[in-house]
Amino acid sequence: MLTVDFDRLPVGPGNRVLDLGAGGGRHAFEVLRRGADVVAFDMNAEELAGVRAMFAAMVKEGQVPPGASGDTVVGDALAMPFPDASFDRVIAAEVLEHIPDDVTAMREIVRVLKPGGLVAVTVPSFLPERICWALSEEYHTAPGGHVRIYTLAELKAKLKACGLRVGPHHYAHGLHSPYWWIKCAVGVKNDDHPLAKAYHELLVWDIVKRPRLTRLAEAVLNPLIGKSVVVYARKPA
Repeated sequence: MLTVDFDRLPVGPGNRVLDLGAGGGRHAFEVLRRGADVVAFDMNAEELAGVRAMFAAMVKEGQVPPGASGDTVVGDALAMPFPDASFDRVIAAEVLEHIPDDVTAMREIVRVLKPGGLVAVTVPSFLPERICWALSEEYHTAPGGHVRIYTLAELKAKLKACGLRVGPHHYAHGLHSPYWWIKCAVGVKNDDHPLAKAYHELLVWDIVKRPRLTRLAEAVLNPLIGKSVVVYARKPA
């Protein structure tokens, strides 16, 4: 399930891409399939071990174009172990809302990005996230959880203040917001609740099958209750 639109963030052979806060690697895998060199960067060594194993499996299955490479690096977004201007593209998907000092993380993104390079930043969008916070204290007070709710204006202003030229934005995963509202209402960790379980099965079916009806429904819902907002920006040349 991708949040970033790779038509707006084109990647391919010859690009070096940083997936900041890569987690399970969903965007890193897509970048590698497109023939770019990708570094999956995260604080969680266990998750990155799984990403590394998937990179190897993709190579074995012939899913990686010749010349492309996937690597993993454990580290802190506030002090990344990369030289200045190391990457052509940076993806920061659903990570800044976890970082108390988000501006320092944004400055690090700008530092490691090459002049003229592109970045895609995704965070939970304001209304769906605000409802989650209202329904469940556990949702946003768990260790490592979300520490802020961004407005689109705040996110864009901070990116601009860090030196980026902010471009287009869009919303994603409109079908997922009701699932998280259900989870917050019945208990964030209560995966066995019948309503939460049924809705999760619906989402899995949609991700696998991608039927036309749900694609149309999500296209309508995204601007209204999209779970994530994605902002694209460029570092001045």
